[in-house]
Amino acid sequence: MFLGIDLGTSGVKSILIDADQHIIAEQSSRPLEVSRPHRGWSEQDPEHWWAAVCQTLDGLAANNPRETAAIKGIGLSGQMYGATVLGTDDKPLRPAILWNDTRSERQCADLTNRVPGIVDIACRKPTPGVTASKLAWLRDHEPDVFRRTAKVLLPKDYVRLLLSGDKASDMADSSGTMWMNVARREWSDTLLAATDMRLDQMPSLHEGTEVTGQLRRDLASRWGIDGPVTIAAGGGDNACGACGTGVISEGEGTVSLGTSGVLFVAMQQARTSHDFAIEALCHSVPGVWHQMSVILSATSCLNWLARLLKRSPVELVMELGSVPGAPSQVLFVPFLDGCWSPRSDAEIRAALIGLQHSTDDATLTRAVMQGVAFALRECADAFRATGTSIDRLLAIGGGSRSDLWLSMIATCLGVELRVPASSELGAAFGAARLALIANTGADPMAVLQLPKISRTIEPDRNFAQHYADAYADWLQAIPEVRRTSASLGKRL
Repeated sequence: MFLGIDLGTSGVKSILIDADQHIIAEQSSRPLEVSRPHRGWSEQDPEHWWAAVCQTLDGLAANNPRETAAIKGIGLSGQMYGATVLGTDDKPLRPAILWNDTRSERQCADLTNRVPGIVDIACRKPTPGVTASKLAWLRDHEPDVFRRTAKVLLPKDYVRLLLSGDKASDMADSSGTMWMNVARREWSDTLLAATDMRLDQMPSLHEGTEVTGQLRRDLASRWGIDGPVTIAAGGGDNACGACGTGVISEGEGTVSLGTSGVLFVAMQQARTSHDFAIEALCHSVPGVWHQMSVILSATSCLNWLARLLKRSPVELVMELGSVPGAPSQVLFVPFLDGCWSPRSDAEIRAALIGLQHSTDDATLTRAVMQGVAFALRECADAFRATGTSIDRLLAIGGGSRSDLWLSMIATCLGVELRVPASSELGAAFGAARLALIANTGADPMAVLQLPKISRTIEPDRNFAQHYADAYADWLQAIPEVRRTSASLGKRL
């Protein structure tokens, strides 16, 4: 048996698979809360991550004792970019600063000034999301914490530390920190120095398919596991999600509709973009990279609307049916947490444009879904401008259950979307696959196969031009939304 653990922003999910990659059992934790003490801040207590991980493994052990006892390997996945700063006693010095925290915009400009060729090393422009800018913010605003920082770990790697005692990470997750030379797959002394960090503050680096350590004996005893358990390096949630869907070959890609929206395409080289805030990162598989663009709010936009309307997101979407129809007359800019990619803009916020007396729940729901589709279209256009071809994508994440939403996205991007037959081929499943590879030495190409497809969503040619026109209006609205957001933000 092989275990995959995915530490998400909203909770932990653990999946057990057998040697034939059949899902045997799964367990989810209670929801994790995000603290937002100031505008643009997003933090979590690392101890809550560990409690959630233990909750899922305690549940698996209680409900599936025989299968849990047979675990041979564990793979780790998790939310990316989070800065977990530890003292010399390996305890967190403060709450972790999360991926969607936007407080460090000024430090991004400072990074660019300190390293003029930073994009050539890190394969991306600095944005407030990356770990490096977060540490630079701590240096400037919490100097005592910065001075006492002995180690910086990404969220899933803090879980690794508690599972095995190892301070280790993988290439895929670590390449998002902005401290790595992505093409060389190694820590960069130049980038570390740019944030006044040292190599000894970094974890050891491994390919996602490599073993980093073994499960502590006391934890194996707690969960009734019989023999030694290896722990694979794993990867960030997006790379592990791609491993779960078999997206490891040139040109294969996914569009993910989760809390955030992600466009992900695998490639055989680190393709740098100087003109857009999109990133090239290492994949969890040796010798493979990927290009990625992230919009910070996707299904979270729908959840936000549902809270305002005091209704459930599922109910709102189901009322619209599955036929895309014409675009909404209301425009929604989905940057509730600011914009990370393909434009780096920490000041911009969300907006609804074109409201009138006749605007109802259905109009707002369609506008929100459409706004997320437009933001993904902007990401796809940036990919294409760098030479990346996008012909078809796998649709994954909770939002992919809506054929209407997928039809909007397919029509906006002009690509075919394929929906996997199994809804469980996410990051936890990918992490379990990596655990299998690391433990058995299996060929990654043989294990990480593409999934069976349940249905295909084609672009709606009847409405393609209508959506293109609405997208053009959406783009024209962005500068004014940005100006007003920045002005309002100064008053807070």
